Amino acid sequence: MIWELNFTRRATGEARGVYSLAVVFFLFQLVGCGVLRPDPIVRHRNNLPSDLIADEEPMLERGKKRPIIDAFGWVWGIPSKILFWNRRIESHSISPETELLLQDYLIENDLVDVKVRLNQYRPLDDWRRLTRNKSVAWPWRYTFGAVATLGETVIPGRLFGGDHYNPYTATIHLYSDVPAIAYHEGAHAKDFSNREYPGTYAALYVLPIVPLWHERTATNDVLAYVRDRGDPQSQREAMHVLYPAYGTYVGNAAGTLLPTASTPLYLASVIAGHVAARREAP
Repeated sequence: MIWELNFTRRATGEARGVYSLAVVFFLFQLVGCGVLRPDPIVRHRNNLPSDLIADEEPMLERGKKRPIIDAFGWVWGIPSKILFWNRRIESHSISPETELLLQDYLIENDLVDVKVRLNQYRPLDDWRRLTRNKSVAWPWRYTFGAVATLGETVIPGRLFGGDHYNPYTATIHLYSDVPAIAYHEGAHAKDFSNREYPGTYAALYVLPIVPLWHERTATNDVLAYVRDRGDPQSQREAMHVLYPAYGTYVGNAAGTLLPTASTPLYLASVIAGHVAARREAP
């Protein structure tokens, strides 16, 4: 009886191992074989909520220098720097070059209503933008949007990082000095501006697996954007950052399907992204 029980446990363990390996193999294929490719977002709408456009406000704003706070943020971001193998991730110091590149991207795509906060913490202004952003229906703004903005308020990115685009306030929060990441958040803004129901599109992001679509769309737009500029170095940098970044979402999605192996799958998918980027980059 004991032998049979041990045999059953061993067989079950081997089956799980084979299943995990199969999932990891799938992750490698998913990240590097055709899912991510230069595919620009085609603008088909001009959804510009005029209430967010104020001539007296600059499109991009910088936070004031806070050496102690930014030093804490830099240290807190060390795991991300290692995960993506890039010391400019969560650097809390954005160069004028990255700022200018993002500004050009936004202007080229007619995203003049988007606010960019470069390592800046302005929660009151963000709450005002939440109430003024009429492109998102009020039920979404005052539920999902309020939760998202509250999260930005009580867990400030100025300390804890987390480059992201808040579609409910149409605001990019940037803490990394990596042009590809800046473009990526701009591409999210571009994607949401195309949607007929941006609030619904944003709310769907909280569901498991669904973020793969949002992230794929933004990533492919960035890859197309840097490719069209004919700069191999920018293409390589974009792929070296965005492929493993997409891998984090693949890993999270796989973890929902196999919770007991969520951490190995997450790490495997990030590694898969690094491998695919170095294999396919020009």
